[in-house]
Amino acid sequence: MFAPAIAFVDLETTGTTPSGDRITEIGIVRVEEGEFADEWSTLVNPECSIPEEIRILTGISNEMVRDAPTFAQLRREVLERLEGHLFVAHNARFDYGFIKNEFRRLGRPFSAEVLCTVRLSRKLFPEHRHHGLDAIVDRHRLSGADRHRALGDARLVWEFVQTLYRERPTEEIEAAVRQLLKTPSLPPQLPADALKPLPEGPGVYLFYGVNELPLYIGKSKNLRERVRSHFSSDHLSGNDLRLSSEVTHIEFEETAGELGALLREAQLIKTLLPQHNYRLRRRVGLCALRLPEEPGPLELVVQTRFTPEEIDGLHGPFSSRRAVKNLLTDLAAEHGLCWSRLGLEKRKGPCFARQLGHCRGACVGAESQADHHARLRRALLPHCISPWPFAGPIGIREACEENGREELHLVDRWCHLGTARAEHEVSELLASSPPQGFDLDIYRIVGGFLAKPGASTKILQFPVLKAAA
Repeated sequence: MFAPAIAFVDLETTGTTPSGDRITEIGIVRVEEGEFADEWSTLVNPECSIPEEIRILTGISNEMVRDAPTFAQLRREVLERLEGHLFVAHNARFDYGFIKNEFRRLGRPFSAEVLCTVRLSRKLFPEHRHHGLDAIVDRHRLSGADRHRALGDARLVWEFVQTLYRERPTEEIEAAVRQLLKTPSLPPQLPADALKPLPEGPGVYLFYGVNELPLYIGKSKNLRERVRSHFSSDHLSGNDLRLSSEVTHIEFEETAGELGALLREAQLIKTLLPQHNYRLRRRVGLCALRLPEEPGPLELVVQTRFTPEEIDGLHGPFSSRRAVKNLLTDLAAEHGLCWSRLGLEKRKGPCFARQLGHCRGACVGAESQADHHARLRRALLPHCISPWPFAGPIGIREACEENGREELHLVDRWCHLGTARAEHEVSELLASSPPQGFDLDIYRIVGGFLAKPGASTKILQFPVLKAAA
C-alpha cells in the first residue's frame, strides 16, 4: 500500500463552503500496513439548520442531529483517528477544508498529508472523462452501498483503492501517488521533521546554510506545498539541487495574503541579499526614459534611487541600460522608428534600420521630425510609469482564514510605507517617509495587485497627512 497508515475520510455537510457551512456526519476507515484496521462514524450537530435540499440528498435531518455531539465535543476523537495518517478522500479538498475549518473555529491548527482519489483516478485512467464517485462505482463495479452517507462513501473510497491494486501494477499506482503528493526527498543534513511546522497558508520562507545569512528566500500562498516542492525528487531543478546540498534549516513568516507575501519577500531579499536570489536583489541603478515635449533626443535617466516626484512623466523604469536598448530596438522594428533618433547609433546619413528598409526615413528627411516624434510618443505610451491613481496614501487590507491574520499594507505614490498589524501602527507609518523611495519591484507588485485585486482584500483611502517628501 502507498502509505503505512491511511485514513479514508468522508463527510456530510450543510453545504459546499468550508468556511461557512458545517459538518453533519463524519465517516473514517483506517488502514494500517495495507490491512483494514477499524472504522468509525458519527452524526454531528452542526449548530445550524440543514437546508431541505441537503436533507433530501443525504437523508440527514435536523431531528437526527439535534442530540448529536458538536464537533467541539468530538475534536479529540477525530484528531486521534486522523493524526499520523495519510488523509485520503474523494475530492479531498472539500473534506479536508471542512475538517481544517472546524479545528480553526476552535483555535486549533490541523494539517495532514492529503491524497485526492479523484486526481488519482484521472492520473491512472486518463481515457475516461468522468471521475466522480458514481462514475467510479459504475466503472469498477463497486458495491455502492449507503451512498451519500459518510461511512458508506468512506468505505467506497477504500474499496476503490483495493480495486486499483487488482487492476494496475503496484509500481504504477505508487508512482502516481508520489507525483500527486510531491513526496519530498529531504537532504541528509535536514532533520526528518523539518517540514512539519510549515503552515498551509501564505507567507515567506528562508533557507539557511551554515552562515547567518539566508541562501534563498521565497514566497507562496501555501508555504508547506511550496517548500515541499523544492525537495520533490520528481520536480527538482538545477537550483533546487544546489539548495538541497546546502540548506541546513528552514525558517518562515506567515502573512495575511499573497500581496503581503510578495511585499515581504521583496523587502527581505533587498535587506539580506541571499545568495540564490537574483531577480529581486537590490538594484545597482535604475534607468528610465524621458521624452521631451518638442521633437528632440530621448533622455536616459540613470539613478540609484528615484523619489516619487521624479517618476512623473518617465517611461520605464528599467533594471539596466541593456533593458532600455532592447525595448528601443523592439519598438524600432515594430513601428518603423529611426535608430539615430532613438539614440541607438551615432552616424550621419541613413541609419542601420533605414538601410534594411525598416525605418521610415527620419534620418534622411523622408519623414519629418515632428511625425517621428509623435509616433515615438504613441509607441512609448504603454511603457509610461502609471500615475498614482489616488489622491493620497491607501491601505490594502488582507485577511486570511487559514491563519486568522489581518494586515494593512500602506502604500503612497507606489512606495510601500510598511505593513500595519495593529491600529496604532497605521498613523506612525503614514507619518513616515518611504524607507526605500520609489522601488521598481514594489511598483510592479502593487500595480499588478491594483489591476486584479484579491477577493479577500479591501482598499482604504487616507487623506494627505504630510507634505511631499
